[in-house]
Amino acid sequence: MTSLFDRRRTPARPDLAAAHLEGLVPAQKYVTGRSMRVIDEAIGLRAQPVQDCPLDTQILHGEEIIVYDMEEGWAWGQIVSDGYVGYMPADSLHDTPMTPTHHVHVTRTFLYSVPNMKTPAIAALPMGAQVEIRQVKGDFAQVTSGLFVWAAHLLPAGSHQTDYVATAENFIGVPYLWGGKTSLGLDCSGLVQIALQSAGLNAPRDTDMMQAELGKEVQDGESLRRGDLVFWKGHVGLLQDQHRLLHANGHHMQVVSEDFSQARARIAEKSFGEIVAIRRL
Repeated sequence: MTSLFDRRRTPARPDLAAAHLEGLVPAQKYVTGRSMRVIDEAIGLRAQPVQDCPLDTQILHGEEIIVYDMEEGWAWGQIVSDGYVGYMPADSLHDTPMTPTHHVHVTRTFLYSVPNMKTPAIAALPMGAQVEIRQVKGDFAQVTSGLFVWAAHLLPAGSHQTDYVATAENFIGVPYLWGGKTSLGLDCSGLVQIALQSAGLNAPRDTDMMQAELGKEVQDGESLRRGDLVFWKGHVGLLQDQHRLLHANGHHMQVVSEDFSQARARIAEKSFGEIVAIRRL
């Protein structure tokens, strides 16, 4: 057996691994996971079960997790949508059966205790959150928690936006947050993943995965297009056109649209070096 695997997408630890990995990776015990879903707005996934461990990513409301272990308030499992593995707060998960019927297609939408926008908001859901609608009352939809959300902010499951760059443009000005995936904060690959998912493209989470798995490489001399993905070693952005780059970045500490040639020169000099690939979906 080999112990060489990417821990980010392989549910295996020295003491425990997913049952389907038996014979492929070494572990003391192999278990079958159970399906659970996120009940909070968004939760953090980390490499270690400690709060001060940096975020690897966030998991959004309604997303499905396969949980392999729970201990001392932490669940260890794998996100179904992109395969990422890590630790998350156990009390933010629930195993009550739920079949998402809709997803949020705006950057953020509020939840209310009654179908009335003048009442206090109880919580909010980020873009990409999944819900199951119980009933519709006027302009509001009631979800499984019993709370109400503005129905026009939802799209039926399986329906998608047509322009993922336009989706990403809605996040201009959002603060940079390492591991983030919501309008409260996101990082470069989080922005790209959320935008692509809005168009029905199930993108991986990290820049190296995206570069290896998405689209085809744009060759030298080819004209650049809206939607091309520009990769540096450890960074990714979206082209709005041949001259504008949209990206979440640590230089501005927010999502910005800027001149591509100027951004390219600055990044080459101060941070990630030269562009390593441009890929087209």
